[in-house]
Amino acid sequence: MPLREVVLRALPARLRPFALKHRELLKFGVVGSVAYLVDNGTWYLLKLTVLEHKPVVAKAIGVVLATIVSYVLNREWSFHTRGGRERHHEAALFFAISGVSIFFYTAPLMLSRYVFHLATPNVSLVTQELSDFLFGSIVGTVIAMVFRWWAFKRWVFPHADVRASRADRRLGKLVPYPVPAEQRGVVDHSPN
Repeated sequence: MPLREVVLRALPARLRPFALKHRELLKFGVVGSVAYLVDNGTWYLLKLTVLEHKPVVAKAIGVVLATIVSYVLNREWSFHTRGGRERHHEAALFFAISGVSIFFYTAPLMLSRYVFHLATPNVSLVTQELSDFLFGSIVGTVIAMVFRWWAFKRWVFPHADVRASRADRRLGKLVPYPVPAEQRGVVDHSPN
């Protein structure tokens, strides 16, 4: 039984329609969770060792590594049937948007450290680490996630159902790339 079926059966019946309707968003959330672990694992490893006095640089490195993981997982799983661009153009847009989102990840941490001065010796080490986690891992991640969800759907993977799903590829079915709007069921309402 496919994993999708196992997960759907485990959900309460009233949540199944929501999960099916918003499956891209839910997959994006799972990918984000994996990227979150990569980001924060790298950030804390660097921040507590070789980049002890450069927490923002450590955070940026964590975000870059997480972005690479995120691209592969989002392209091949979350948005596996979306596209509309050639792969190199898609990748360039993905990394450009992710580059912009580094600001959203790190701005709250910079605010915490350098505007609010929530760093030793102004505050205790525990307060510093709690504020780093709150501003760098929670606030920054939420803001960047909302921006990236919107930007990826808008520019990187703009068209639904233009790539064959894994099941279709296994069965040898091909989907034209990209599919014209009228074949996707998009109706042109513009005046002639």
